[in-house]
Amino acid sequence: MTEPINYAVVGAGRQGTAAAYDMIQRGGGGRVVLADADGGVARKAAERINRLVGREVASGVQLDARDFDALVDFLGPVDVYLCAVPYRFIPACTQAAIQAGTHMVDLGGHTQTVLNQLKMDGEARACGVAIVPDCGMGPGLNNTMGLYTAEKLAAEGATPREVRIWDGGLPVDPPKPWGYQCSFHINGLTNEYSGQAVFLRDGKITLVETFTELEEIEFEGLGKLEAFVASGGTSTVPYTYEGQFQVYENKICRYPGHFAQFRAFKDLGLFEEEPIELIPGTVRISPREFYHALLGPQVEVERVVDICVMRAQGIGARDGRDLVFEVDIVDGYDAVTGFTGMERLTGWHAAIMCELIARGEVGPGVWPMEKAVTSTRFMEKIRERGFKVTERWVG
Repeated sequence: MTEPINYAVVGAGRQGTAAAYDMIQRGGGGRVVLADADGGVARKAAERINRLVGREVASGVQLDARDFDALVDFLGPVDVYLCAVPYRFIPACTQAAIQAGTHMVDLGGHTQTVLNQLKMDGEARACGVAIVPDCGMGPGLNNTMGLYTAEKLAAEGATPREVRIWDGGLPVDPPKPWGYQCSFHINGLTNEYSGQAVFLRDGKITLVETFTELEEIEFEGLGKLEAFVASGGTSTVPYTYEGQFQVYENKICRYPGHFAQFRAFKDLGLFEEEPIELIPGTVRISPREFYHALLGPQVEVERVVDICVMRAQGIGARDGRDLVFEVDIVDGYDAVTGFTGMERLTGWHAAIMCELIARGEVGPGVWPMEKAVTSTRFMEKIRERGFKVTERWVG
């Protein structure tokens, strides 16, 4: 597509706004419409984008994504849209995209939802619609980087065997006593911290409990961080590469002390959603809701001056010896645009996928993110955005 692209974003929150900005600034967008259940939020986001780019290209409208017919009508004139709503609404939003004949990318974050979306592949192909779930920072860019290391190894004649990924968003000035801040609802954090991660071990799908396998990792300028198992980050990659890679795993990075503190919350049962009887016969309460009500106001802030760290390492064999390749991305709050590192890495990864779809580089169907386009191609677009990408052969 050489003509200006008509974009839309459903869910005009922080990540959606960052994506809309990139769609216009670098993604060939002629216009972008931001829709949100709160029309005021959508209009405010559009005004911000127009102010940043210096022209009237964005508009905001009120739209409840749960209104299926209204969503289909809204999507009709749109070339490709980003679905930036909570994952429980994504299946219906996917059906709306297919019915409207509009390409779609989503921020996902829930692997089972993605597996269900993949079952709609035939419908999407029949309608000529391309859909790519689970884009963003993690899942999303973390897996792009992981598979990029495998592609680099293969280009050198090595057979990729192991891929390990580490990533995390951190406040530059961690507050006491929590040492952590989040610019999103705490439920998203708890979702990552509970349940099981899907890894590849010995070439097979393996479920690994969260808050296990603690290790240290070091980034220049930040020193040593903790890394441990969290859920959701690998998305569908282990299913796609089962039997091809022996190891595929992703760990989350935090400042020292975080693991013990939040592991204690998990061990206490505060991540559980099922209500328990607090006062026999009278009061039942969800431990997770109680936990969120107490901790949420302590760690949720409107704007985090953050730093985001990402590393992927690939190991493969060539001529009887191992080659090791690593790639890092470190990004943070941008005072010029006001976008955090988390917003840029999340929103812009999704916006890049929207652009590639609009330009015909992704064909019809529901694609696992890792199969939609090569990671090498995607990393070209990442560099175009000015992200600092550091590559090295180790040893």
